[in-house]
Amino acid sequence: PHHFKMLRSSFTACFARLVIAACSLTVCLAFAPTLPKAGSPGGRKSQSLHSCRLFSGFSLQQGHSMAYRELLNRRTVSTRGPMLMVMAGSARSEGLALALDDGTRKSHSMAENTRFVTGFFKGISNRKTFGKLVCSLYFVYEAMENAFDRTSDGHAKAMDFKSLRRLGELEKDMEFFFGSDWRDSVTPSPETAAYVARINEIAESSPKLLVAHQYTRYLGDLFGGQMMSGMAVRSLGLQGREGVSFYHFNEITSVKDFIEEWYRAANELPLSEAEKQAIVKEANVVFDHNIKILQELDSSSWAAYGSMLKLAYVGIAERLWGREAVTA
Repeated sequence: PHHFKMLRSSFTACFARLVIAACSLTVCLAFAPTLPKAGSPGGRKSQSLHSCRLFSGFSLQQGHSMAYRELLNRRTVSTRGPMLMVMAGSARSEGLALALDDGTRKSHSMAENTRFVTGFFKGISNRKTFGKLVCSLYFVYEAMENAFDRTSDGHAKAMDFKSLRRLGELEKDMEFFFGSDWRDSVTPSPETAAYVARINEIAESSPKLLVAHQYTRYLGDLFGGQMMSGMAVRSLGLQGREGVSFYHFNEITSVKDFIEEWYRAANELPLSEAEKQAIVKEANVVFDHNIKILQELDSSSWAAYGSMLKLAYVGIAERLWGREAVTA
């Protein structure tokens, strides 16, 4: 009986992961933004591949590091085997940029990836739950950006691109979900408070590690934001950018060019090998904090599956018959 229970549990877990992968793959293909013609640099084909990789079994860091390779054009050379294809001369092929992409990709199991995907779809299962997610993000970014303002550390200052700042946009979303007096009515959840405490701790003890928080959160938001915004709008019945201002980077016109600039700046930071590895380690800590926030949402896993199926249906229907026909 004990072995049977273990076998049944393993089968259930594998089946759930297959359902998640299939649904999220369908959703990502359906909601990949319409960009220039397939095959062109930054075109729809590469964006679709990026979107699928972001949600179909890859971690947040894996998503934006692999997406970067897709957003660059196909004139690539392999510097370290087939899993690390980068354009010749790209900042991603060396230094801290390479260490971050490499170090975060290897550290997450399929179980953690599944938790991330399930957690995100929990977040968009209803407005109340999504509002709680926005609330958590607000407190995280408040702590991050206040830390960037306070610190005198040159490493964190060098990577603090003002065009990435999210607090102003999150304040708009907070007012949408919680009303004009939201500052008096919201408090951070336990996992959010732990995340904030970590940010404040390293800001005082080792501010160089703030670079890991900039890498993990900002670049993940920048790569996945357009698709995540589209999913939330469809799932929750939102209009335009109401409640999803956070996902829109108005001052960044070219994601590809900006990310290359960010990686280049990261490589120019004066860091020892030990300091680089400490930043990579912190980036993995950040990823774990983000998973815990998503898992803390009080929606069920069945609600997450329901969100996936709903979005898959809507996305496919829009591709076949157009959005007007679906919303009519």
